[in-house]
Amino acid sequence: MPAPITEEQNRLDREALLDVAERLFYERGIQAVGMDEVRAASGLPLKRIYRFFAAKEGLVVAMLKRRDQRWRGDLAAHVEQVPDPRERVLAIFDWLAEWFAQPGFRGCAWVNAHGELGSSSEAVLSEVRSHKRAFHDQIALWVHATGVPVVEPVFLLAEGAIVTAGISGDPAPARHARAAVAMLLGTP
Repeated sequence: MPAPITEEQNRLDREALLDVAERLFYERGIQAVGMDEVRAASGLPLKRIYRFFAAKEGLVVAMLKRRDQRWRGDLAAHVEQVPDPRERVLAIFDWLAEWFAQPGFRGCAWVNAHGELGSSSEAVLSEVRSHKRAFHDQIALWVHATGVPVVEPVFLLAEGAIVTAGISGDPAPARHARAAVAMLLGTP
């Protein structure tokens, strides 16, 4: 009889499963990737995968939640090292430019998930909205520190740059959005 699976092994297997799901769903699209492909890439039996997530929708939501924490954490780590409040806001767009230039950049995972499942999955739609609210609030915190009331334009420029770069495959929208935000903030 096989040894029971430890909590640590469960944690490691769940993380590995989420890594595989995130990579496959982001590269190819959620609907294009079946659970058999997730199983093959993860090396976990389907029965074990379904113990972690009763349905593919649960795996998608968990993957988006985890990606949100990492994505916004990476952004904050970059932005918050900049001492000047106005330059900190501009650093958002420097970070976006670096992200857009990464190999395999395919736009916003949440916009992509919304496009595929937003009308058919309340759970996915809720997670997408949660991420967008959190990203908005993150930007608002940095913009409020400047004393210039431009939260909405800065947020919309960031979102627009992300979508445009995802579609065009060109990181230039981050640079253009940064220049527009610099004008809004009155930064030389």
